[in-house]
Amino acid sequence: MKTIPQRTCVSCKEKKNKNELIRIVCNKQGDISVDKLGKMEGRGAYICNKQECLENAIKTKALERALKTKIEEQIYNNIRGVIHE
Repeated sequence: MKTIPQRTCVSCKEKKNKNELIRIVCNKQGDISVDKLGKMEGRGAYICNKQECLENAIKTKALERALKTKIEEQIYNNIRGVIHE
């Protein structure tokens, strides 16, 4: 059986299976997007599939630190659209 890689949420610091988290990617051009397949090139950060984790990451700027870039409100809105809980 193949083991699933573990990743840590930048907001709550909880370790989870990679496929349970949402990957946010910043590519070389500085474009930030949600990586649904986990295969996009660039610096990635993982966040739980929970609204509260995203809101906490926005408040503490955890995603900005992890991706080493400023994140616009529109991008946070795109991420909110992907979260299911």
